Amino acid sequence: MSSFRKALKSKQRNHHERSQPGFRKHLGLLEKKKDYKLRADDYHKKQNTLAALRKKALEKNPDEFYYKMINSQLQDGVHVAKKAKEEVEVTEEQKKVMRSQDIKYVEMKRVAEAKKIERLKGELHLLDADSKQKNKHTFYVDSKKEVESFDLANHLNTAPELVDRVYNRPTLKTLETKTIQGAVEPRSAKKLARQRKHQYRILSQRIDREKKMFVISQKIQTRKDLQDKTKKVKVKKETASAAAIYKFEAKRKR
Repeated sequence: MSSFRKALKSKQRNHHERSQPGFRKHLGLLEKKKDYKLRADDYHKKQNTLAALRKKALEKNPDEFYYKMINSQLQDGVHVAKKAKEEVEVTEEQKKVMRSQDIKYVEMKRVAEAKKIERLKGELHLLDADSKQKNKHTFYVDSKKEVESFDLANHLNTAPELVDRVYNRPTLKTLETKTIQGAVEPRSAKKLARQRKHQYRILSQRIDREKKMFVISQKIQTRKDLQDKTKKVKVKKETASAAAIYKFEAKRKR
């Protein structure tokens, strides 16, 4: 019976939807039901959105205020929090290293830099490159007369020419009993001073580099820690010289 019904349907006429009459062809294709449905749904969707916005505007509290209103701005129709000009979260150099290197490599380079710094500090006697005294040595006396007649060279038991030296300052007895080692000409002394200043410049650069590597290492480790699903709260924002600080919820160990 089913095969007979199918055979009858094969001989039936195909009913097509009415096309645009010839005298109306200049108006374009005739709109079908499915076209109308799409247009109607789009129209009603827009009307519902406008109605919701009107309701929201009517119910708005004129005294309502949030700090985000002044601390955010629109970018491509989306509210984005403003950043302080002086605060840069991650510098371009840090981004480049963090994308291309692993934390183990960064830590290895930082440790190597720290060892070089220690070796340089050992070779130099932690002197100031510009021969400026940072430390202060205070002497106490009993009266104002002693202050006026105070002789620093006599008090330190050394020659007046050596008073300004904060390192390798021999006493008068040492100068009398022992010969001075390494006495050089003024020209050689100037050359040694230039070399010492150059070494301190290198030491300063290495210390700065070691600090940068430490910050990069901390930021990479923080990003790895954030992948944990444990609940966390940001305590301090990330800056160019320090990684962000998060407080993680304590988990009970079974």
